[in-house]
Amino acid sequence: MNQAKCGDKVKVHINVWLENGTNFVSSKDDEPLEFTIGKGEVITGFENAVIGMEVGEKKTLKLFPEDAFGQRQEELVMDVSKSDFPEHITPVIGERLRIRMRGSDPIEVTVANEDEDTITLDGNHPLAGYTLTYNIQLVSINRF
Repeated sequence: MNQAKCGDKVKVHINVWLENGTNFVSSKDDEPLEFTIGKGEVITGFENAVIGMEVGEKKTLKLFPEDAFGQRQEELVMDVSKSDFPEHITPVIGERLRIRMRGSDPIEVTVANEDEDTITLDGNHPLAGYTLTYNIQLVSINRF
């Protein structure tokens, strides 16, 4: 038996569904997702599900927010005055931006809203707070 284990570079096809039935991502018509188990390249719950799988094996996995992208944190939603926003950036609702706040490392935010005076930025991952269902198929295992 050739089972996936920590340190293996694996390729998997995935379909990710939200609870409301929306298909968030699919690799069906694309290249499979490739990552090394144990390197933290994917969320822990997903990585743990691949451990022990054999090539060709399929699995369905349900991940609650705490095992996926976390719960939404309202303290990560902020209003920024348009006058404080860089002039070279024209924000578009839904767009992801990489910003640096004074004294901090850069973070990814989503432009959530815009009104006459402010732009609302959301630092939560777009899938924070969601329960996700993964359909996984292990395509290959490479050992070093």
